[in-house]
Amino acid sequence: MTDCASIDLKHHFLIAMPGLEDETFARSVVYLCEHSAHGAMGLIINKPADISMRLLFDKVDLPLLREDLMQNLVSQGGPVQTERGFVLHDPVVTEKTDKLGASVYASTLTVPGGLEMTTSRDVLEALSSGAGPRRVLVTLGYASWGEGQLESELGENTWLTVPASADVIFEVPMAERYDRALDLLGLKSWMLSPEAGHA
Repeated sequence: MTDCASIDLKHHFLIAMPGLEDETFARSVVYLCEHSAHGAMGLIINKPADISMRLLFDKVDLPLLREDLMQNLVSQGGPVQTERGFVLHDPVVTEKTDKLGASVYASTLTVPGGLEMTTSRDVLEALSSGAGPRRVLVTLGYASWGEGQLESELGENTWLTVPASADVIFEVPMAERYDRALDLLGLKSWMLSPEAGHA
């Protein structure tokens, strides 16, 4: 039997099981940025907010010169700090990136083996000027779990887990990400029973 406390699910997807009826998390796919004995933090990647990138940049008084991002929707990242933006992106490697691999942005969490999540305005300024990370997902808000909470939900079969795929986040339309995340496990949504339980 696996000791849940020892699982590290950073750079994994949490895929909501059909029995999860909470409006925020039903049919959600969460990219986990942090997971430790103290809790977990992630971003929902497949729930559109009612705001486009262009409108978001208008709200923060920045032009948006990246044509490829104009029509992209912002995602509802989770129920915590919904007024705050979180930018999930490919790791940025430039001459400015120091030898320790620190990000070029002021406030960035580097997910080991995975992506980067930046909360500072400088990443928006870079995107605004036509630069910045090539692939980005901007979310408003994030999801978090207290100590032992996620492990408990995993024990109740609330979530499926699978190593994350950046392509699912950045290349797949938002409405298709739930099914594509399940594909990583070789599953289809019709195979999942809405009755959570233990075999």
